[in-house]
Amino acid sequence: MDLLNQAEAFIFQLFKDKLSSEYIYHDYLHTLRVVSALNELIKGENISEPDATELRLAGWFHDSGYVLGSDNHEERSCEVFKGFISENNIQGVNVDLVCRLILSTKCGHQPENILEMCMRDADFYHFTLDNYPQVCGLLKNEVETIKKTQFSDIDWGMQNLKMLSKLHYYFTDYAKEHWQPKKEQNIFKLHESLEKLSSAEKKVTNKELKEKKLEKLERPERGIDTLFRVTLNNHTQLSAIADSKANILLSVNSIIISITLTAIIPKLDSPSNAHLIIPTFTLLLFSVVTIVVTIMATKPKVSSKPISKEDIQSRSANILFFGNFHQLALQDFNDAMNDLMKDRNYLYDTLIKDLYYLGLVLNKKYKLLSVSYTVFMIGMIVSVSAFCLAFIRI
Repeated sequence: MDLLNQAEAFIFQLFKDKLSSEYIYHDYLHTLRVVSALNELIKGENISEPDATELRLAGWFHDSGYVLGSDNHEERSCEVFKGFISENNIQGVNVDLVCRLILSTKCGHQPENILEMCMRDADFYHFTLDNYPQVCGLLKNEVETIKKTQFSDIDWGMQNLKMLSKLHYYFTDYAKEHWQPKKEQNIFKLHESLEKLSSAEKKVTNKELKEKKLEKLERPERGIDTLFRVTLNNHTQLSAIADSKANILLSVNSIIISITLTAIIPKLDSPSNAHLIIPTFTLLLFSVVTIVVTIMATKPKVSSKPISKEDIQSRSANILFFGNFHQLALQDFNDAMNDLMKDRNYLYDTLIKDLYYLGLVLNKKYKLLSVSYTVFMIGMIVSVSAFCLAFIRI
């Protein structure tokens, strides 16, 4: 397995198994975003190998220490990386350089070279995102949970504005040219948001403040809402990643089959090529099996079991799943949704049920995808071995 793919798989499994649910910002998706930003900087700054690979490794592991807590997580990330290198007996990697790059993400560190500049810039790539307020909201909720404190929207907005406009700046030429303008747009949006919040705060009377507090007591806790939103979003993105990997397998094996059918099989009727028959059909067989298993992994499944008004009234049907509600009349669906929104416990039970079944689908998809890659890998080894033996015995 390619080293970077191996690192990605390790981090994905590490976060899945050991990362606390409190970390809704410093998770796998944040790491994936940093690595994507590093890929952009490597191309923009013309970083060559092996520096590029070691920079990407630092990106994958830079927040892995969060599985052990947020305190000194950079040092802990280095230990996790060293353990990964040691356990997999990986050679040819400058471990000290990767660890220095991980440590360069510490708050207040001044980069000493272009690689550390790239690392620092990529870690703050989220300042350029169009959905920066939503991403920043995840960080706010994480900090409030970990530090057991609360920030008002204005206080949090002021801290962010200070960070973006006074404390942070990009180091690389590429980031200054391509990312700084997007960051400045977010600074402008922050100014507008703070002005609106300040204006609204001045207009709110004491009576209105009391009413707002009562409304907040009746609303679901923000942390629960964030939990469902982030978890469902993560599941959706993981499903998209699985589909992307499946598409790669389908494309590669389709090309193999096309080349085999057009270039090799027509020549097998010649006695001089008889030794290629078994290797060729071995290759075809494994490619077909890989395609079949991959299709099974990505094949959509929609429930055909009809649901009735009794199922809705007894609350045994998941009306958030399109495979169920597409069979309902519009009025029945409207009544069911209104009933769902009125009952907080029923709403959460339905969301939990939807999340559970989505997880079952993801589990099946990733298991089949793992089988597909295994079959493909074994098929390549067996087929190449068969071709080698066939040529040796000529």
